[in-house]
Amino acid sequence: MGFFSRLFKKKPKNDKYQMGLHKSRSSFDNLKKLLDESDTINDDLFDAIEDLLISADIGVDTVLHFTNELRNEVINKQFENPSDLSETIVDKLFEIYLKDEFVDTTLSFIEGEVNVFLFVGVNGVGKTTTIGKLAKQYKDQGKKVLMVAGDTFRAGAIEQLYEWSKRAKVDFYQKDAGSDPSSVIFEALEKAKKETYDLVLVDTAGRLQNKVNLMNELSKMKRVIEKALPSQPAETLLVIDATTGQNGMNQAKVFNEATDLTGIVLTKLDGTAKGGIVLAIRHLYNLPIKYVGLGEKIDDLVPFDIEDYIYNLFKGFF
Repeated sequence: MGFFSRLFKKKPKNDKYQMGLHKSRSSFDNLKKLLDESDTINDDLFDAIEDLLISADIGVDTVLHFTNELRNEVINKQFENPSDLSETIVDKLFEIYLKDEFVDTTLSFIEGEVNVFLFVGVNGVGKTTTIGKLAKQYKDQGKKVLMVAGDTFRAGAIEQLYEWSKRAKVDFYQKDAGSDPSSVIFEALEKAKKETYDLVLVDTAGRLQNKVNLMNELSKMKRVIEKALPSQPAETLLVIDATTGQNGMNQAKVFNEATDLTGIVLTKLDGTAKGGIVLAIRHLYNLPIKYVGLGEKIDDLVPFDIEDYIYNLFKGFF
């Protein structure tokens, strides 16, 4: 049974996707309309499909890969009616994300150990908000959580993170603005080991001065973490604002080259995001989406579920 058929019979698990993705759905609704109103499967139809998917932020390389796969499927199955492509389109986009692999979207966490999550990303993408929301989730699970202000270049970043620690009701570690970020992290981890914290969430500066400086800075932080806790960080998460489209893709490229990312957190999918960036990031950089932001409330950061995601983007197809 294909993905389309399975979803057709299955109720999505999380209603937040329906509410959060309603603005992203328009491009895919237009795709359904295009298929229904077209008379034949020809090059003009494929061009129109490509244009719609690119406008949905799926990215040119990923779209060209997809339409090549779709053309082959049309030949193999001898499709003649454009409306017959609906099921294949959903299945093929699903396959782009899975890549014939089991994609683990859960965050790595070992009970009885100090777990470290390192957050990277440019300023303004929602790193601090993401850290605060995750801190609240783990706090609610009974975990002892420490938030660490590793972005020491902006006093405002320290203050903002502190406010979120209060909202999440978790502990907070900081030094003065201008301090060496790695020294802040080292001292925070010594505290975490001594006081048996379950989880340490580390913020970092969002400067993209150049790739060499970024790589050096992140490498130093990672060495410090590994020295204090050899099996950490458990996660190095890149936070991306989904509404930035191609800029978000560029950020994924730079940070993926600069450090060993374990996954992506996509924020602001409830805004003007087109939605396709999920597929483009997975296709080009082989990075799983771990969490998505589907609202502004503290509980609107949810684990990524590819079935709920695809279903609610392509709801008009079912």
